[in-house]
Amino acid sequence: MKKPSLTALAAVLALSSPVLAEQLTPERIFADPSLSGPTAKGVALSPDGKRVTYLKSKPEAANVQDLWAADVKGGEPYRLIDSAALSSGNKELSEAEKARRERARVQARGIVEYSWDKQGRFILVPLDGDLYLDSVADGKVTRLTETPGDEVDAKVSPKGGYVSYVRDQNLYIKPITGGAETALTTEGKDALSFGVAEFIAQEELDRFTGYWWSPDEARIVYTRVDESGVDIVPRADIGPGGATVVNQRYPRAGRPNAVVDLFVRDLASGKAIQLDLGAKKDIYVARVAWAQDGKTVYVERLSRDQKTLDLLAFDAATGKSRVVLTETDPHFLELNNDFKPLKDGTFLWGSERDGNQHLYRYAADGKLLAQITKGDWPVGGVEGVDEDRKVVIFGASMDSPLERRIYEVSYAKPGTPKALTPGGGWWTAKVADTGGAFAASYNDPKTPPQTALYSADGKRVRWIEENKLAEGHPYWPYAVNLPTPEYGTLKAADGQTMYYEILKPTNFDPAKKYPAIVSVYGGPHAQRVNKTWQSPSERTYLEAGYVIFKLDNRGSGNRSAAFKRALDRHMGTVEVDDQLQGAKFLASLPYVDASKLGVMGWSYGGFMTLMLMTAPDTPFKAGAAGAPPTQWGLYDTAYTERYMGKPDENKAGYAYADINNRLDNLKPGSLLLLHGMADDNVIFENSTRVMSALQKKAIPFEMALYPGERHSAPGSKTKGLSVLKKHLEFFARKLQGQ
Repeated sequence: MKKPSLTALAAVLALSSPVLAEQLTPERIFADPSLSGPTAKGVALSPDGKRVTYLKSKPEAANVQDLWAADVKGGEPYRLIDSAALSSGNKELSEAEKARRERARVQARGIVEYSWDKQGRFILVPLDGDLYLDSVADGKVTRLTETPGDEVDAKVSPKGGYVSYVRDQNLYIKPITGGAETALTTEGKDALSFGVAEFIAQEELDRFTGYWWSPDEARIVYTRVDESGVDIVPRADIGPGGATVVNQRYPRAGRPNAVVDLFVRDLASGKAIQLDLGAKKDIYVARVAWAQDGKTVYVERLSRDQKTLDLLAFDAATGKSRVVLTETDPHFLELNNDFKPLKDGTFLWGSERDGNQHLYRYAADGKLLAQITKGDWPVGGVEGVDEDRKVVIFGASMDSPLERRIYEVSYAKPGTPKALTPGGGWWTAKVADTGGAFAASYNDPKTPPQTALYSADGKRVRWIEENKLAEGHPYWPYAVNLPTPEYGTLKAADGQTMYYEILKPTNFDPAKKYPAIVSVYGGPHAQRVNKTWQSPSERTYLEAGYVIFKLDNRGSGNRSAAFKRALDRHMGTVEVDDQLQGAKFLASLPYVDASKLGVMGWSYGGFMTLMLMTAPDTPFKAGAAGAPPTQWGLYDTAYTERYMGKPDENKAGYAYADINNRLDNLKPGSLLLLHGMADDNVIFENSTRVMSALQKKAIPFEMALYPGERHSAPGSKTKGLSVLKKHLEFFARKLQGQ
């Protein structure tokens, strides 16, 4: 299968685009339908391989999703469940469900998740706190629950006998064919919860569930989460109708975490036994999985300092345990989702031990059988396993960190990975349970997200959402000025290669000099410079006459272990130095006005903006810092301690990165500070302490506060437009003199 080159696509656009493109306004960015077109989200293949299901936004309301399907044999995709037919969408979600969606960065309404049973008979759909079941055979949708509380983290048991869910801090199951629900736990209340992923697991460990069915659905493992030792941080949730005080259990760096225990319950006998996680309670339950025979429970136990990861194997009947293997790192370990137990009792494992993330195969007793992948590139993640052919399908950036392709390689006889998809952009995939077919999504700077079904050899079987950028596409009226990023590299002080991206203003004239804005994140693990579809909101800056510059500094993701660990124990140092180096390069470009440089970022990007604005002899004239962590002792345990250690172990590092210790360097009137007033991640206190310090020093600054918004205000359907327009207005005054 071949995909047209970017050059060919550009030629097509040049020949067929409207002669005069419309100006892309901020208002259009947040209007319906979505400018990126009809994209497929949450893609899954039915267990019988006959259809692909996915979530798709309504054309008239891009933030409301329905469940769609496409038959493998062909025909037009069709809507399986219309969310509006089941719910008005006006229900006020519980605080627990709001927090859960915030952790997963889910801002849509309507259907935001669903799950198949392993036999392919049912699809379970949670919607606005209640549960609905779609029977595949007759298409009938049945409402399963109608309770005052929200049923969250709902699943269909592997054999389709039950639905399971958490409500009001307890775990329940209910026969799928009807009948009364059974509470598997009853003690959940106040600071005690069952079957849930605690705040830290969701926010920082990429674990969003707290219970796991055995493959034969005879047993279920669940968490017991005790937050009684976690500090209560009173948080003012300030909304348009006033303020309420939320007593949030928030584990700040160096302070106590929730205590998480695991139990396995036998459904037939009702007996539950506790799994002994060791004498140390101050650990993280990182991952839980079942062996395919249902006899063994695997648990990944991560030490509090995140330098040791043990894989434990428990006998599900007796609770007896053993340590299968141990990973250690002198800096920190980053978790992944590459652990895959296989039918033959062996398992796949991901590790950075050789300097890059690669895959390994182990025997059940922990004996290393083979390193499956190797090379100076990291595995981006296992997408699936085809055990009949004994291959693992994975995503990786083998050719360049800027691109991602889908590959397969034999885990029985490892060799050179075979590319299943072409290069040029960014691929992700969802692999069928059997047969190796996969649904894959692709995008690049000239191609909005497209999704199709592919056979095991990489041949396209059918489109799911072609989303072709052509006449009729929402972006088409603006396509003639589609941004074309330019990519390049810089060398960091230690010689490592950093990648940058430049976007030039609409109707660019190389003879002119333009103001430029550095769009920064800069934090660990994240990657922003790659060959993907550009956010339409960035286009508004180009329309306004700015150059946009991005640089993935040391510490960024999808790179080697050494690149990512460069900022270990000293955040706010090497990544700031790298961005200043990038700004120096940017200022040297002949079409950039070096006297008119701005910087903007949100979350860690807000922290970076403040660090850059307060750097000695900063080159930046103006900066917009959104929801910034301004003192790392105020942020959560797992993230902060992974990279900085505890505050009492690294006092100098914490003090250096405290924004308030640098404010004397801030140019008066150069800062715009933005924050959601209900932020439960980077607590609002992070900004108020800076506001107060600046006021005491009589240093003028500007601020924009967003009532009712949590941490993701820029993407908010109700406030996102205001956030974007405030940025544009601020930079117009500061960099363009408007």
